[in-house]
Amino acid sequence: MIHESKILEHMEVIGSDGGHVGKVDRVMGGDIELAKFDFGSGFKHHLIPMVWAEEILDNKVCLNITKDAAKAAWRERA
Repeated sequence: MIHESKILEHMEVIGSDGGHVGKVDRVMGGDIELAKFDFGSGFKHHLIPMVWAEEILDNKVCLNITKDAAKAAWRERA
């Protein structure tokens, strides 16, 4: 898992398959909040757990699960 201080606003988040999941809005607690105004996030805020963040590569947050798995399990922020 990556330390939250390394994850910056506007970084792209990609699945282990290289698929676009979204863009970072902010880190809050143990979650990464994805930006609302991003095609990948369906124009809604979604939360993904920090434990999915495997590494940062080329200014992208790389997850340890695929894009489809991330989108199936993310939580919509109320």
